[in-house]
Amino acid sequence: MSTTTKIQKPRLQERYDSEVHAALKKQFNITNDMAVPRLVKVVMNMGVTGAVENKARVDTAAGEMATISGQRPTIRKSKRAVSGFKLREDMPIACAVTLRRERMWEFVDRLLTVALPRIRDFRGVKSKLDGRGNYSLGVSEQSIFPEITFDRIQFQQGMDITFVTTAETDERGYALLKLLGMPFADKHKN
Repeated sequence: MSTTTKIQKPRLQERYDSEVHAALKKQFNITNDMAVPRLVKVVMNMGVTGAVENKARVDTAAGEMATISGQRPTIRKSKRAVSGFKLREDMPIACAVTLRRERMWEFVDRLLTVALPRIRDFRGVKSKLDGRGNYSLGVSEQSIFPEITFDRIQFQQGMDITFVTTAETDERGYALLKLLGMPFADKHKN
């Protein structure tokens, strides 16, 4: 007897498939399903302050990023030496992770429903996209994520989160992110 287990899609991906896709198709009068904007990947980047003086900070930041994202980040090294910053070539200074498919949908769902509302005096995020339908968001500290134990944080560290979409214009990218639940504070300006 064969038993097949059906893998359940992440909650936000289900919402995209059932509601957002159809709404975008109708809003922009798109006839081809493949032309409807969708989320491709989410890139998290953390430039570690104090990495030049203390190399262990990069490992700590990478561990926290792995806890947040559910995926081991890559360590980014400096490309050239800058004597004014006491930086040598090939020193570890940052970490980054690229999320796709299920991990991406689960992370975006946690970010929008749990992490962003935990920011003190949160009134929404800026609505400025990059001109090609992609959106970058800066987070000032990693403690907004519930996966991070507040008592074990050695230093506060911010990160950049970039949402890469197939949208060709800012208007379509904004509509996609807005329908997914991105809490934009101000009205989008083209």
